[in-house]
Amino acid sequence: MTEAITYPDKSRTSLLKVAAGGVLTGILTPLLPPLIDKISGTPGDLRIALVAIPFAILVLILVRRLSANPWLAALAAAVVTLIAFVCAVNAAIWIDGRVADAGKGLRNIMAGLAGGFTGATIMALGISLLPAGPRDVLAWLPMLVIGTVAGALLALDNALELDLTSVLYPIWQAGVAITLAMALRRTRFS
Repeated sequence: MTEAITYPDKSRTSLLKVAAGGVLTGILTPLLPPLIDKISGTPGDLRIALVAIPFAILVLILVRRLSANPWLAALAAAVVTLIAFVCAVNAAIWIDGRVADAGKGLRNIMAGLAGGFTGATIMALGISLLPAGPRDVLAWLPMLVIGTVAGALLALDNALELDLTSVLYPIWQAGVAITLAMALRRTRFS
């Protein structure tokens, strides 16, 4: 019993570090578009992908450290993250256009849910296909739920008219990073 009190749970500490990494990348994400907009001649989807680089780096680190995947697979996970980010933004834009008759708040919630679900789903599918990626659907379920629900924070960002700051990205990226770490651990220790 004294050992449980003396030695803190290392998995909890490491998940807090993962969450801190997600919050940090979530703070950096909305700061990048003004810098990326200065690059002339780049297509829109490439610009969106460049915005996701901080989170993709975090995913690369997590996949490399928490799974038995080689560096090349971790790099593939980072590329999947960039693709997921582009698809999430495009899904949110598409849904926003489809529910144009609804109020702004409802449109933002629906767009955020669609974007969050799309991004989390593409990440889960892509990373599960890695050589040592978790194949168990239940391992990915928390990430899908967190990604989808946190996506609804897009409405809060728009209601507060946030530009260079965000409520969505730090919470979404921290939540997805934690659940990704949990999924990778589940496979590593099973």
